[in-house]
Amino acid sequence: MHPFVALMRTYCIDYTNSHDQTLYDQIMEPDYVLHTMGFTLDGRDTAYSPAVTRVFEEFPGLGLAVHELVLNGDRLCMRFSEHGAAADHDNRLTAWRGIGLYKWNGRRLVENWVEQDYESQARQLATGVPNPLDRPHVDPWVTTQPIPENPAAVETARRFLAAGDLSAAGGEVIIDDSDTTGAIERVVDIDSVTIDDLFSAGSRVAFHITLHGPYRGGLAGVDDVKIGTAVDLHVAGMATVDGDGVRDLLAISGKRGISLRLGDRPPRT
Repeated sequence: MHPFVALMRTYCIDYTNSHDQTLYDQIMEPDYVLHTMGFTLDGRDTAYSPAVTRVFEEFPGLGLAVHELVLNGDRLCMRFSEHGAAADHDNRLTAWRGIGLYKWNGRRLVENWVEQDYESQARQLATGVPNPLDRPHVDPWVTTQPIPENPAAVETARRFLAAGDLSAAGGEVIIDDSDTTGAIERVVDIDSVTIDDLFSAGSRVAFHITLHGPYRGGLAGVDDVKIGTAVDLHVAGMATVDGDGVRDLLAISGKRGISLRLGDRPPRT
């Protein structure tokens, strides 16, 4: 088992699924930084740990399912779902997707660019109808081996991402839970794109980008008077580069960040 994968196995099974926060010293450096929805949790013990404690209180049985790992040796991307019964919503069930791009120093994690579909989570809790849980990977730990980065694939992905239209990828395109709702929800008219993180393992690329532009509406809890307000939409994703094109794209957008900044709903970390 590759040591980065072994670290993530501890992260997923021994820490997250077991809710054992005593393992932080094994998993993360004290100055661990997490970026999500445009917010930064800077510091393992001062920022990250209290946020996770609140999540475990809200979802006492929270579990994490791994769907895919992409590894080039130095960098790792994990596509996953979290799921559970919400204690403050009469134990209503929910399952929501996430994608995280992890950096390590050869021993412990140092940084993560991650987005989770909290808007879908909120909708499921409001309706009482949970999304189906994606099929877990049968064994991501033994089978994930490093594949060297392909610079040509990275540059192809960079050009594609700079255009801002993720739906233009070939093959299957799933953004948030569009395969469940039947539509991709477009909440921002894109003026420009910032590429925050991008790497590949062979032809498989992982990315985190920020889409800049005016809010176009559609988010629950955000008044339509806010339409046209300049916002940032943060997106994590994975795709395959095939020749000169990008296909089979899966992405998770941090729409909750826009809701928190423009709306009247209390934060859900």
